[in-house]
Amino acid sequence: MLTQQNIKIEAVCDPIVDVKLEEYKINDITYVNVQIDAKEFIHFPKVDLIWHYPIIDIQSYWHPGSGRSKSFGVDWDGGFSSKGTVSAPVGCFYSQDGKNRLSVAYSKAMETVGFNLGVHEENGTIKCQITLFTEQTKKMKQYHATIRIDTRDIPYYEAIKEMSKWYETIENNKPSIVPEESKLPMYCTWYSFHQNVTDHAIEEQSRLAKQFGCEAVIVDDGWQTEDNQRGYAYCGDWVVAASKIPNMKEHVEKVHAMGMKYLLWYSVPFVGKHAKVWDQFRNKILYFQESLQAGVLDPRYPEVREYLISVYETALKEWNIDGFKFDFIDNFDVRRANEKALEPDENRDFESVQEAVDRLLTDVMERLRVIKPSIMIEFRQRYIGPHMRNYGNIFRVSDCPNDALTNRVGVIDLRLFSGSTAVHSDPIMWNKKDTVESAALQLINVLFGVPQFSMRFENLSHSHLEMAKYWLGFWKEHRDVLLNGKLKAEAPELLYPIVSAENDVTKIIAVYGDVVVKSGKSSVSNLIIVNGTLKEELVLDLEEDIMDHTLEIYDCCGHLVKKQFLSLPAGLNRLHVQKSGILMIKKG
Repeated sequence: MLTQQNIKIEAVCDPIVDVKLEEYKINDITYVNVQIDAKEFIHFPKVDLIWHYPIIDIQSYWHPGSGRSKSFGVDWDGGFSSKGTVSAPVGCFYSQDGKNRLSVAYSKAMETVGFNLGVHEENGTIKCQITLFTEQTKKMKQYHATIRIDTRDIPYYEAIKEMSKWYETIENNKPSIVPEESKLPMYCTWYSFHQNVTDHAIEEQSRLAKQFGCEAVIVDDGWQTEDNQRGYAYCGDWVVAASKIPNMKEHVEKVHAMGMKYLLWYSVPFVGKHAKVWDQFRNKILYFQESLQAGVLDPRYPEVREYLISVYETALKEWNIDGFKFDFIDNFDVRRANEKALEPDENRDFESVQEAVDRLLTDVMERLRVIKPSIMIEFRQRYIGPHMRNYGNIFRVSDCPNDALTNRVGVIDLRLFSGSTAVHSDPIMWNKKDTVESAALQLINVLFGVPQFSMRFENLSHSHLEMAKYWLGFWKEHRDVLLNGKLKAEAPELLYPIVSAENDVTKIIAVYGDVVVKSGKSSVSNLIIVNGTLKEELVLDLEEDIMDHTLEIYDCCGHLVKKQFLSLPAGLNRLHVQKSGILMIKKG
Protein backbone atom coordinates (compact mmCIF):
# COMPACT_ATOMS: atom_id res chain seq x y z
CA MET A 1 0.00 0.00 0.00
CA LEU A 2 1.24 3.46 -0.91
CA THR A 3 0.15 6.63 0.89
CA GLN A 4 0.53 10.14 -0.52
CA GLN A 5 -1.38 12.80 1.45
CA ASN A 6 -5.01 11.75 0.88
CA ILE A 7 -4.12 9.15 -1.78
CA LYS A 8 -3.67 5.52 -0.83
CA ILE A 9 -2.96 3.08 -3.63
CA GLU A 10 -3.55 -0.57 -2.93
CA ALA A 11 -2.66 -3.48 -5.22
CA VAL A 12 -5.15 -6.35 -5.31
CA CYS A 13 -3.95 -9.47 -7.09
CA ASP A 14 -3.18 -13.17 -6.96
CA PRO A 15 -0.21 -13.85 -4.60
CA ILE A 16 1.71 -15.59 -7.40
CA VAL A 17 2.94 -12.09 -8.31
CA ASP A 18 4.48 -9.43 -6.10
CA VAL A 19 3.54 -5.78 -6.63
CA LYS A 20 5.78 -2.93 -5.49
CA LEU A 21 4.67 0.72 -5.63
CA GLU A 22 7.20 3.55 -5.39
CA GLU A 23 6.10 7.18 -5.32
CA TYR A 24 7.99 10.35 -6.19
CA LYS A 25 7.09 13.94 -7.13
CA ILE A 26 8.28 16.25 -9.88
CA ASN A 27 6.93 19.80 -10.14
CA ASP A 28 4.00 19.03 -7.80
CA ILE A 29 2.92 16.02 -9.89
CA THR A 30 2.86 12.61 -8.24
CA TYR A 31 4.30 9.64 -10.11
CA VAL A 32 3.92 6.07 -8.93
CA ASN A 33 6.23 3.42 -10.34
CA VAL A 34 4.53 0.04 -10.57
CA GLN A 35 6.75 -3.04 -10.55
CA ILE A 36 5.29 -6.54 -10.71
CA ASP A 37 7.46 -9.63 -10.30
CA ALA A 38 6.91 -13.35 -10.62
CA LYS A 39 9.24 -16.21 -9.75
CA GLU A 40 9.13 -17.56 -13.30
CA PHE A 41 7.83 -16.61 -16.73
CA ILE A 42 4.03 -16.73 -16.58
CA HIS A 43 0.89 -15.13 -17.99
CA PHE A 44 0.31 -12.48 -15.35
CA PRO A 45 -2.99 -12.67 -13.46
CA LYS A 46 -5.33 -9.68 -13.23
CA VAL A 47 -3.99 -6.87 -11.03
CA ASP A 48 -6.12 -4.03 -9.64
CA LEU A 49 -4.54 -0.75 -8.52
CA ILE A 50 -7.10 1.05 -6.36
CA TRP A 51 -7.28 4.33 -4.48
CA HIS A 52 -9.91 6.87 -3.44
CA TYR A 53 -9.96 10.62 -3.93
CA PRO A 54 -12.46 12.96 -2.21
CA ILE A 55 -15.02 14.64 -4.47
CA ILE A 56 -14.44 18.23 -3.37
CA ASP A 57 -15.07 21.04 -5.86
CA ILE A 58 -15.34 18.49 -8.69
CA GLN A 59 -18.28 18.77 -11.05
CA SER A 60 -17.36 17.03 -14.33
CA TYR A 61 -15.16 14.36 -15.89
CA TRP A 62 -13.33 14.45 -19.23
CA HIS A 63 -11.70 11.49 -20.93
CA PRO A 64 -10.78 10.87 -24.60
CA GLY A 65 -13.97 8.92 -25.29
CA SER A 66 -16.40 11.02 -23.25
CA GLY A 67 -17.96 12.70 -26.28
CA ARG A 68 -21.10 14.68 -25.49
CA SER A 69 -21.28 13.42 -21.89
CA LYS A 70 -18.80 14.79 -19.37
CA SER A 71 -20.72 13.30 -16.45
CA PHE A 72 -19.37 11.17 -13.63
CA GLY A 73 -19.57 7.43 -13.87
CA VAL A 74 -20.11 5.17 -10.88
CA ASP A 75 -17.52 2.71 -9.69
CA TRP A 76 -19.82 -0.30 -10.15
CA ASP A 77 -20.38 0.51 -13.84
CA GLY A 78 -16.93 -0.64 -14.94
CA GLY A 79 -15.53 2.50 -16.58
CA PHE A 80 -13.91 1.91 -19.96
CA SER A 81 -11.24 -0.30 -21.44
CA SER A 82 -8.28 1.29 -23.19
CA LYS A 83 -5.58 -0.12 -25.46
CA GLY A 84 -3.36 1.05 -28.28
CA THR A 85 -6.22 0.94 -30.78
CA VAL A 86 -8.94 2.24 -28.46
CA SER A 87 -8.87 5.56 -26.57
CA ALA A 88 -6.24 6.05 -23.84
CA PRO A 89 -5.90 5.36 -20.09
CA VAL A 90 -6.49 9.00 -19.19
CA GLY A 91 -9.07 10.95 -17.21
CA CYS A 92 -9.46 14.52 -15.93
CA PHE A 93 -11.87 15.62 -13.19
CA TYR A 94 -12.41 19.36 -13.03
CA SER A 95 -14.37 22.06 -11.22
CA GLN A 96 -17.26 24.15 -12.52
CA ASP A 97 -14.88 27.00 -13.28
CA GLY A 98 -12.73 24.71 -15.43
CA LYS A 99 -9.88 23.99 -13.01
CA ASN A 100 -8.15 20.65 -12.82
CA ARG A 101 -8.81 18.71 -9.63
CA LEU A 102 -7.60 15.20 -10.47
CA SER A 103 -5.94 14.06 -13.69
CA VAL A 104 -4.78 10.47 -13.99
CA ALA A 105 -2.74 8.84 -16.77
CA TYR A 106 -1.23 5.37 -17.03
CA SER A 107 1.98 4.92 -19.01
CA LYS A 108 1.10 1.67 -20.81
CA ALA A 109 -1.06 3.06 -23.60
CA MET A 110 -0.57 0.11 -25.97
CA GLU A 111 -1.72 -2.70 -23.67
CA THR A 112 -5.30 -3.33 -22.62
CA VAL A 113 -6.03 -1.44 -19.41
CA GLY A 114 -9.28 -1.23 -17.48
CA PHE A 115 -9.77 2.41 -16.47
CA ASN A 116 -12.56 2.86 -13.97
CA LEU A 117 -12.69 6.24 -12.25
CA GLY A 118 -16.17 6.48 -10.80
CA VAL A 119 -18.15 7.75 -7.83
CA HIS A 120 -18.05 5.55 -4.75
CA GLU A 121 -21.49 6.11 -3.24
CA GLU A 122 -20.61 5.05 0.28
CA ASN A 123 -18.31 7.96 1.07
CA GLY A 124 -18.47 10.55 -1.75
CA THR A 125 -15.10 9.74 -3.25
CA ILE A 126 -13.85 8.89 -6.70
CA LYS A 127 -12.78 5.28 -6.62
CA CYS A 128 -9.86 5.07 -9.01
CA GLN A 129 -9.26 1.56 -10.29
CA ILE A 130 -6.71 0.65 -12.94
CA THR A 131 -7.00 -3.01 -13.94
CA LEU A 132 -4.15 -4.79 -15.69
CA PHE A 133 -3.89 -8.04 -17.64
CA THR A 134 -7.56 -8.49 -18.48
CA GLU A 135 -6.35 -9.94 -21.79
CA GLN A 136 -3.62 -12.53 -22.15
CA THR A 137 -0.19 -11.09 -22.91
CA LYS A 138 3.10 -12.84 -23.53
CA LYS A 139 4.67 -14.68 -20.61
CA MET A 140 6.65 -12.35 -18.37
CA LYS A 141 8.68 -12.41 -15.22
CA GLN A 142 8.74 -8.67 -14.60
CA TYR A 143 6.57 -5.69 -15.53
CA HIS A 144 7.07 -1.94 -15.13
CA ALA A 145 4.67 0.98 -15.54
CA THR A 146 3.96 4.44 -14.13
CA ILE A 147 0.83 6.17 -12.86
CA ARG A 148 0.80 9.96 -13.22
CA ILE A 149 -1.48 11.86 -10.79
CA ASP A 150 -1.91 15.62 -11.19
CA THR A 151 -3.98 17.57 -8.64
CA ARG A 152 -2.66 21.04 -9.44
CA ASP A 153 -5.05 23.98 -9.57
CA ILE A 154 -4.57 24.76 -13.26
CA PRO A 155 -6.99 25.02 -16.21
CA TYR A 156 -8.29 21.58 -17.13
CA TYR A 157 -7.11 21.95 -20.73
CA GLU A 158 -3.54 22.59 -19.58
CA ALA A 159 -3.66 19.45 -17.43
CA ILE A 160 -4.81 17.41 -20.46
CA LYS A 161 -2.19 18.98 -22.73
CA GLU A 162 0.57 18.14 -20.26
CA MET A 163 -0.59 14.51 -20.06
CA SER A 164 -0.27 14.33 -23.83
CA LYS A 165 3.25 15.77 -23.66
CA TRP A 166 4.15 13.26 -20.95
CA TYR A 167 3.25 10.36 -23.23
CA GLU A 168 5.61 11.76 -25.86
CA THR A 169 8.51 11.28 -23.41
CA ILE A 170 7.75 7.58 -22.94
CA GLU A 171 9.65 5.02 -25.01
CA ASN A 172 7.85 3.83 -28.16
CA ASN A 173 5.53 6.86 -28.18
CA LYS A 174 7.24 9.03 -30.78
CA PRO A 175 4.58 10.91 -32.78
CA SER A 176 4.69 10.72 -36.56
CA ILE A 177 5.91 13.63 -38.62
CA VAL A 178 2.93 15.74 -39.66
CA PRO A 179 3.23 16.97 -43.28
CA GLU A 180 1.82 20.41 -44.02
CA GLU A 181 -0.59 18.83 -46.51
CA SER A 182 -2.33 17.04 -43.64
CA LYS A 183 -3.21 20.40 -42.11
CA LEU A 184 -5.17 21.64 -45.12
CA PRO A 185 -8.85 21.12 -46.01
CA MET A 186 -9.75 17.90 -47.80
CA TYR A 187 -12.66 16.62 -49.84
CA CYS A 188 -14.03 13.20 -48.79
CA THR A 189 -16.25 11.12 -51.07
CA TRP A 190 -18.12 9.22 -48.35
CA TYR A 191 -21.25 11.26 -47.62
CA SER A 192 -21.40 12.69 -51.13
CA PHE A 193 -21.16 9.35 -52.96
CA HIS A 194 -20.98 6.50 -50.43
CA GLN A 195 -19.92 3.49 -52.54
CA ASN A 196 -21.15 4.96 -55.84
CA VAL A 197 -17.82 6.45 -56.87
CA THR A 198 -16.40 6.71 -60.39
CA ASP A 199 -13.20 8.20 -61.71
CA HIS A 200 -15.04 10.99 -63.57
CA ALA A 201 -17.11 11.92 -60.51
CA ILE A 202 -14.05 11.99 -58.25
CA GLU A 203 -12.14 14.12 -60.74
CA GLU A 204 -14.98 16.59 -61.15
CA GLN A 205 -15.49 17.03 -57.41
CA SER A 206 -11.72 17.33 -56.93
CA ARG A 207 -11.58 20.07 -59.56
CA LEU A 208 -14.33 22.02 -57.83
CA ALA A 209 -13.02 21.30 -54.34
CA LYS A 210 -9.68 22.81 -55.31
CA GLN A 211 -11.48 26.04 -56.24
CA PHE A 212 -13.08 26.05 -52.80
CA GLY A 213 -9.80 25.68 -50.94
CA CYS A 214 -9.43 21.90 -50.55
CA GLU A 215 -5.97 20.50 -51.18
CA ALA A 216 -6.60 16.74 -51.15
CA VAL A 217 -9.30 14.19 -51.88
CA ILE A 218 -9.98 11.13 -49.74
CA VAL A 219 -11.58 8.40 -51.84
CA ASP A 220 -13.55 6.34 -49.36
CA ASP A 221 -15.21 2.91 -49.54
CA GLY A 222 -16.50 1.80 -52.94
CA TRP A 223 -13.46 2.00 -55.22
CA GLN A 224 -12.59 -1.65 -54.52
CA THR A 225 -15.95 -3.31 -55.19
CA GLU A 226 -18.65 -3.52 -57.85
CA ASP A 227 -21.16 -4.02 -55.02
CA ASN A 228 -22.81 -0.87 -53.62
CA GLN A 229 -24.91 -2.43 -50.85
CA ARG A 230 -22.64 -1.37 -47.98
CA GLY A 231 -21.20 -4.12 -45.78
CA TYR A 232 -17.76 -5.64 -46.30
CA ALA A 233 -18.48 -9.00 -47.95
CA TYR A 234 -16.22 -8.06 -50.89
CA CYS A 235 -13.36 -6.49 -48.92
CA GLY A 236 -9.96 -8.10 -48.78
CA ASP A 237 -8.71 -8.37 -52.38
CA TRP A 238 -8.16 -4.62 -52.78
CA VAL A 239 -8.41 -4.70 -56.55
CA VAL A 240 -9.88 -1.62 -58.24
CA ALA A 241 -13.43 -2.06 -59.53
CA ALA A 242 -12.90 -1.71 -63.28
CA SER A 243 -16.39 -0.36 -63.96
CA LYS A 244 -15.71 2.54 -61.56
CA ILE A 245 -12.05 3.37 -62.12
CA PRO A 246 -10.72 1.67 -65.28
CA ASN A 247 -7.17 2.98 -64.85
CA MET A 248 -6.26 3.98 -61.31
CA LYS A 249 -2.77 5.27 -62.13
CA GLU A 250 -4.02 7.63 -64.84
CA HIS A 251 -6.91 8.69 -62.62
CA VAL A 252 -4.57 9.62 -59.76
CA GLU A 253 -2.34 11.51 -62.21
CA LYS A 254 -5.33 13.58 -63.35
CA VAL A 255 -6.15 14.52 -59.75
CA HIS A 256 -2.50 15.36 -59.09
CA ALA A 257 -2.50 17.61 -62.16
CA MET A 258 -5.21 19.69 -60.46
CA GLY A 259 -2.85 20.32 -57.53
CA MET A 260 -4.71 17.88 -55.27
CA LYS A 261 -3.25 15.12 -53.11
CA TYR A 262 -4.91 11.69 -53.22
CA LEU A 263 -5.70 9.46 -50.20
CA LEU A 264 -7.32 6.02 -50.46
CA TRP A 265 -9.51 4.13 -47.98
CA TYR A 266 -8.78 0.61 -46.70
CA SER A 267 -10.65 -1.35 -44.02
CA VAL A 268 -7.54 -2.88 -42.49
CA PRO A 269 -8.92 -5.91 -40.57
CA PHE A 270 -11.77 -7.08 -42.81
CA VAL A 271 -11.73 -9.95 -45.27
CA GLY A 272 -15.17 -10.57 -46.78
CA LYS A 273 -16.75 -13.95 -47.41
CA HIS A 274 -16.95 -13.17 -51.16
CA ALA A 275 -13.33 -12.00 -51.48
CA LYS A 276 -11.00 -14.14 -53.56
CA VAL A 277 -8.57 -14.37 -50.64
CA TRP A 278 -11.27 -15.62 -48.25
CA ASP A 279 -10.18 -19.25 -48.55
CA GLN A 280 -6.57 -18.24 -47.97
CA PHE A 281 -7.38 -16.49 -44.68
CA ARG A 282 -10.66 -18.01 -43.45
CA ASN A 283 -8.75 -19.95 -40.76
CA LYS A 284 -6.66 -16.97 -39.77
CA ILE A 285 -9.36 -14.70 -38.41
CA LEU A 286 -10.17 -13.58 -34.89
CA TYR A 287 -13.91 -13.75 -35.48
CA PHE A 288 -16.57 -13.50 -38.17
CA GLN A 289 -18.98 -10.58 -37.99
CA GLU A 290 -22.26 -11.76 -39.47
CA SER A 291 -23.75 -8.28 -39.83
CA LEU A 292 -20.81 -7.22 -42.02
CA GLN A 293 -20.40 -10.56 -43.80
CA ALA A 294 -16.68 -10.30 -43.10
CA GLY A 295 -14.04 -11.78 -40.86
CA VAL A 296 -11.51 -9.84 -38.80
CA LEU A 297 -8.00 -10.97 -39.68
CA ASP A 298 -5.73 -12.26 -36.93
CA PRO A 299 -2.52 -10.18 -37.03
CA ARG A 300 -0.65 -12.74 -34.93
CA TYR A 301 -0.02 -14.66 -38.16
CA PRO A 302 3.02 -13.26 -40.01
CA GLU A 303 1.46 -14.07 -43.41
CA VAL A 304 -1.57 -11.92 -42.49
CA ARG A 305 0.65 -8.97 -41.70
CA GLU A 306 2.79 -9.46 -44.79
CA TYR A 307 -0.27 -9.66 -47.03
CA LEU A 308 -1.67 -6.38 -45.72
CA ILE A 309 1.66 -4.57 -45.93
CA SER A 310 2.23 -5.76 -49.49
CA VAL A 311 -1.24 -4.49 -50.48
CA TYR A 312 -0.42 -0.98 -49.24
CA GLU A 313 3.09 -1.00 -50.72
CA THR A 314 1.71 -1.98 -54.11
CA ALA A 315 -0.88 0.81 -54.06
CA LEU A 316 1.74 3.38 -53.11
CA LYS A 317 4.22 2.27 -55.75
CA GLU A 318 1.87 1.60 -58.66
CA TRP A 319 -0.60 4.44 -58.21
CA ASN A 320 1.59 7.08 -56.53
CA ILE A 321 -1.09 7.99 -54.00
CA ASP A 322 -0.25 10.36 -51.14
CA GLY A 323 -1.84 8.67 -48.16
CA PHE A 324 -4.24 6.19 -46.68
CA LYS A 325 -7.36 6.25 -44.60
CA PHE A 326 -6.84 3.12 -42.48
CA ASP A 327 -10.21 2.20 -41.05
CA PHE A 328 -11.64 -0.11 -38.34
CA ILE A 329 -8.35 -0.78 -36.57
CA ASP A 330 -10.26 -0.95 -33.29
CA ASN A 331 -11.95 -4.14 -34.57
CA PHE A 332 -8.81 -6.14 -33.79
CA ASP A 333 -10.52 -7.28 -30.58
CA VAL A 334 -9.57 -10.50 -28.80
CA ARG A 335 -12.64 -10.24 -26.54
CA ARG A 336 -14.80 -11.15 -29.53
CA ALA A 337 -12.50 -13.92 -30.70
CA ASN A 338 -13.89 -17.34 -31.63
CA GLU A 339 -12.76 -20.54 -29.92
CA LYS A 340 -10.15 -21.37 -32.54
CA ALA A 341 -8.49 -17.97 -32.16
CA LEU A 342 -8.17 -18.54 -28.43
CA GLU A 343 -6.42 -21.88 -28.87
CA PRO A 344 -2.60 -22.02 -29.15
CA ASP A 345 -1.20 -22.15 -32.69
CA GLU A 346 2.48 -22.62 -33.44
CA ASN A 347 2.02 -20.80 -36.75
CA ARG A 348 1.55 -17.50 -34.91
CA ASP A 349 4.56 -15.48 -33.83
CA PHE A 350 2.71 -13.43 -31.20
CA GLU A 351 0.52 -14.40 -28.26
CA SER A 352 -0.88 -10.92 -27.73
CA VAL A 353 -3.22 -9.45 -30.36
CA GLN A 354 -2.27 -5.91 -29.29
CA GLU A 355 1.43 -6.61 -29.72
CA ALA A 356 0.74 -8.11 -33.13
CA VAL A 357 -1.27 -5.04 -34.18
CA ASP A 358 1.62 -2.87 -33.02
CA ARG A 359 4.04 -4.96 -35.09
CA LEU A 360 1.74 -4.69 -38.12
CA LEU A 361 1.46 -0.91 -37.90
CA THR A 362 5.17 -0.47 -37.16
CA ASP A 363 6.13 -2.48 -40.23
CA VAL A 364 3.49 -0.77 -42.39
CA MET A 365 4.86 2.65 -41.56
CA GLU A 366 8.52 1.70 -41.90
CA ARG A 367 7.98 0.27 -45.36
CA LEU A 368 5.65 3.00 -46.59
CA ARG A 369 7.96 5.78 -45.42
CA VAL A 370 10.84 4.26 -47.39
CA ILE A 371 8.74 4.82 -50.52
CA LYS A 372 7.21 8.18 -49.53
CA PRO A 373 8.51 9.82 -46.31
CA SER A 374 5.67 12.38 -46.30
CA ILE A 375 2.92 9.73 -46.40
CA MET A 376 -0.36 10.84 -44.78
CA ILE A 377 -2.23 8.36 -42.57
CA GLU A 378 -5.72 9.07 -41.26
CA PHE A 379 -7.13 7.32 -38.20
CA ARG A 380 -10.65 7.82 -36.88
CA GLN A 381 -11.99 7.94 -33.33
CA ARG A 382 -11.68 5.61 -31.31
CA TYR A 383 -8.11 4.71 -32.31
CA ILE A 384 -6.68 8.12 -31.45
CA GLY A 385 -4.56 7.56 -28.32
CA PRO A 386 -0.90 8.49 -27.71
CA HIS A 387 0.39 5.18 -29.01
CA MET A 388 -1.46 5.58 -32.31
CA ARG A 389 0.37 8.86 -32.87
CA ASN A 390 3.37 6.66 -33.76
CA TYR A 391 1.60 5.76 -36.98
CA GLY A 392 -1.17 8.21 -37.84
CA ASN A 393 -0.56 11.89 -38.50
CA ILE A 394 -4.27 12.68 -38.99
CA PHE A 395 -6.87 11.97 -36.29
CA ARG A 396 -10.46 12.37 -37.48
CA VAL A 397 -13.72 12.75 -35.61
CA SER A 398 -15.91 9.65 -35.73
CA ASP A 399 -18.96 9.56 -38.01
CA CYS A 400 -21.56 12.18 -37.06
CA PRO A 401 -23.27 13.12 -40.34
CA ASN A 402 -25.07 16.47 -40.33
CA ASP A 403 -24.40 16.79 -36.58
CA ALA A 404 -22.46 20.01 -36.14
CA LEU A 405 -22.49 19.90 -32.35
CA THR A 406 -21.04 16.39 -32.10
CA ASN A 407 -18.46 17.35 -34.71
CA ARG A 408 -17.43 20.34 -32.61
CA VAL A 409 -17.10 18.27 -29.45
CA GLY A 410 -15.09 15.63 -31.31
CA VAL A 411 -12.72 18.21 -32.79
CA ILE A 412 -12.07 19.90 -29.45
CA ASP A 413 -11.68 16.62 -27.54
CA LEU A 414 -9.07 15.53 -30.08
CA ARG A 415 -7.30 18.89 -30.11
CA LEU A 416 -6.90 18.87 -26.34
CA PHE A 417 -5.06 15.53 -26.27
CA SER A 418 -3.44 15.05 -29.69
CA GLY A 419 -0.49 17.41 -29.56
CA SER A 420 0.89 18.25 -33.01
CA THR A 421 -1.11 15.54 -34.79
CA ALA A 422 -3.49 17.06 -37.36
CA VAL A 423 -7.10 16.91 -36.14
CA HIS A 424 -9.80 16.67 -38.82
CA SER A 425 -13.55 17.05 -38.64
CA ASP A 426 -15.92 14.34 -39.69
CA PRO A 427 -16.72 15.14 -43.34
CA ILE A 428 -19.14 18.04 -43.49
CA MET A 429 -22.60 17.60 -44.98
CA TRP A 430 -26.05 19.13 -44.65
CA ASN A 431 -29.48 18.97 -46.26
CA LYS A 432 -29.33 20.99 -49.46
CA LYS A 433 -32.73 22.58 -48.63
CA ASP A 434 -31.51 23.89 -45.27
CA THR A 435 -31.17 27.64 -44.74
CA VAL A 436 -27.76 29.00 -45.59
CA GLU A 437 -27.30 30.26 -42.01
CA SER A 438 -28.07 26.83 -40.57
CA ALA A 439 -25.85 25.06 -43.11
CA ALA A 440 -22.99 27.44 -42.22
CA LEU A 441 -23.01 26.07 -38.68
CA GLN A 442 -21.57 22.82 -40.04
CA LEU A 443 -18.37 24.66 -40.97
CA ILE A 444 -18.35 27.10 -38.07
CA ASN A 445 -18.46 24.28 -35.53
CA VAL A 446 -15.24 22.72 -36.80
CA LEU A 447 -13.14 25.89 -37.13
CA PHE A 448 -10.51 24.66 -34.67
CA GLY A 449 -9.82 21.48 -36.63
CA VAL A 450 -9.05 20.83 -40.27
CA PRO A 451 -12.33 20.74 -42.23
CA GLN A 452 -13.21 17.82 -44.46
CA PHE A 453 -15.96 18.56 -46.97
CA SER A 454 -18.39 16.00 -48.41
CA MET A 455 -21.12 17.72 -50.41
CA ARG A 456 -21.59 17.39 -54.16
CA PHE A 457 -20.99 20.88 -55.45
CA GLU A 458 -23.42 20.61 -58.37
CA ASN A 459 -26.27 19.99 -55.92
CA LEU A 460 -25.69 23.16 -53.92
CA SER A 461 -27.56 26.40 -54.42
CA HIS A 462 -25.70 29.60 -55.26
CA SER A 463 -25.97 30.87 -51.67
CA HIS A 464 -24.71 27.55 -50.23
CA LEU A 465 -21.77 27.54 -52.64
CA GLU A 466 -20.99 31.15 -51.72
CA MET A 467 -21.18 30.31 -48.01
CA ALA A 468 -18.98 27.20 -48.29
CA LYS A 469 -16.34 29.08 -50.29
CA TYR A 470 -16.32 31.92 -47.78
CA TRP A 471 -15.86 29.74 -44.69
CA LEU A 472 -13.25 27.48 -46.25
CA GLY A 473 -11.43 30.64 -47.34
CA PHE A 474 -11.76 32.18 -43.88
CA TRP A 475 -10.35 28.99 -42.37
CA LYS A 476 -7.33 28.97 -44.68
CA GLU A 477 -6.66 32.67 -44.10
CA HIS A 478 -6.65 32.19 -40.33
CA ARG A 479 -5.45 28.59 -40.04
CA ASP A 480 -2.22 29.56 -38.27
CA VAL A 481 -4.07 30.99 -35.28
CA LEU A 482 -6.86 28.37 -35.44
CA LEU A 483 -4.45 25.41 -35.41
CA ASN A 484 -1.31 26.80 -33.77
CA GLY A 485 -2.57 29.56 -31.51
CA LYS A 486 -3.14 29.14 -27.79
CA LEU A 487 -6.34 27.12 -27.57
CA LYS A 488 -8.90 27.61 -24.80
CA ALA A 489 -12.13 25.63 -24.70
CA GLU A 490 -14.58 26.54 -22.00
CA ALA A 491 -17.07 24.32 -20.17
CA PRO A 492 -16.73 20.84 -21.73
CA GLU A 493 -19.81 19.77 -19.74
CA LEU A 494 -21.79 22.37 -21.74
CA LEU A 495 -20.22 21.08 -24.97
CA TYR A 496 -17.69 23.89 -25.35
CA PRO A 497 -20.00 26.92 -25.81
CA ILE A 498 -16.99 29.25 -26.23
CA VAL A 499 -13.72 28.28 -27.88
CA SER A 500 -10.85 30.63 -28.63
CA ALA A 501 -7.40 30.60 -30.16
CA GLU A 502 -4.87 33.41 -30.01
CA ASN A 503 -1.45 34.34 -31.33
CA ASP A 504 0.49 37.60 -31.14
CA VAL A 505 -1.64 39.32 -33.79
CA THR A 506 -5.12 37.79 -33.81
CA LYS A 507 -7.60 36.33 -31.36
CA ILE A 508 -10.55 34.33 -32.68
CA ILE A 509 -13.47 33.56 -30.38
CA ALA A 510 -16.21 31.24 -31.59
CA VAL A 511 -19.48 31.47 -29.67
CA TYR A 512 -21.80 28.47 -29.83
CA GLY A 513 -24.42 29.36 -27.25
CA ASP A 514 -26.40 32.20 -25.74
CA VAL A 515 -23.60 33.22 -23.37
CA VAL A 516 -21.65 36.30 -22.39
CA VAL A 517 -18.36 36.59 -24.28
CA LYS A 518 -15.41 37.69 -22.17
CA SER A 519 -12.70 38.87 -24.52
CA GLY A 520 -10.12 39.27 -21.73
CA LYS A 521 -7.16 41.61 -21.74
CA SER A 522 -5.30 41.20 -24.97
CA SER A 523 -2.68 43.10 -26.94
CA VAL A 524 -3.69 41.60 -30.28
CA SER A 525 -4.47 43.87 -33.23
CA ASN A 526 -7.44 41.86 -34.46
CA LEU A 527 -10.30 40.44 -32.45
CA ILE A 528 -12.61 38.19 -34.46
CA ILE A 529 -15.81 36.90 -32.90
CA VAL A 530 -17.65 34.19 -34.81
CA ASN A 531 -21.36 33.92 -34.14
CA GLY A 532 -21.92 30.15 -34.13
CA THR A 533 -25.60 30.60 -33.31
CA LEU A 534 -28.78 31.53 -35.13
CA LYS A 535 -29.31 34.53 -32.86
CA GLU A 536 -28.53 38.06 -34.03
CA GLU A 537 -26.94 39.44 -30.89
CA LEU A 538 -23.72 38.93 -28.98
CA VAL A 539 -23.06 40.23 -25.47
CA LEU A 540 -19.43 41.23 -25.07
CA ASP A 541 -17.97 41.74 -21.58
CA LEU A 542 -14.91 43.98 -21.88
CA GLU A 543 -12.30 44.24 -19.15
CA GLU A 544 -11.10 47.55 -20.51
CA ASP A 545 -12.30 50.28 -22.86
CA ILE A 546 -11.93 49.80 -26.60
CA MET A 547 -11.21 53.19 -28.14
CA ASP A 548 -11.06 54.19 -31.81
CA HIS A 549 -11.24 50.73 -33.31
CA THR A 550 -12.79 49.68 -36.62
CA LEU A 551 -15.81 47.39 -36.49
CA GLU A 552 -16.68 45.17 -39.44
CA ILE A 553 -19.66 42.82 -39.53
CA TYR A 554 -20.02 40.08 -42.14
CA ASP A 555 -22.90 37.73 -42.87
CA CYS A 556 -22.49 33.96 -43.26
CA CYS A 557 -21.59 34.31 -46.94
CA GLY A 558 -18.85 36.86 -46.28
CA HIS A 559 -20.75 39.95 -47.40
CA LEU A 560 -19.75 43.10 -45.53
CA VAL A 561 -22.90 44.26 -43.73
CA LYS A 562 -21.52 47.11 -41.67
CA LYS A 563 -18.28 49.04 -41.16
CA GLN A 564 -17.75 51.87 -38.69
CA PHE A 565 -15.37 53.37 -36.18
CA LEU A 566 -16.10 52.03 -32.74
CA SER A 567 -15.50 52.89 -29.12
CA LEU A 568 -16.87 50.62 -26.39
CA PRO A 569 -16.70 51.09 -22.62
CA ALA A 570 -15.54 48.38 -20.26
CA GLY A 571 -18.37 46.13 -19.08
CA LEU A 572 -21.31 44.62 -20.93
CA ASN A 573 -21.96 45.64 -24.53
CA ARG A 574 -24.70 44.32 -26.79
CA LEU A 575 -23.67 44.02 -30.43
CA HIS A 576 -25.85 43.13 -33.39
CA VAL A 577 -24.34 40.53 -35.68
CA GLN A 578 -25.78 38.35 -38.44
CA LYS A 579 -26.78 34.73 -37.85
CA SER A 580 -23.68 32.58 -38.40
CA GLY A 581 -21.83 35.80 -39.11
CA ILE A 582 -18.59 37.41 -38.03
CA LEU A 583 -17.72 40.49 -36.03
CA MET A 584 -14.20 41.91 -36.46
CA ILE A 585 -12.72 44.58 -34.23
CA LYS A 586 -9.43 46.02 -35.48
CA LYS A 587 -7.10 48.59 -34.01
CA GLY A 588 -6.98 51.90 -35.84
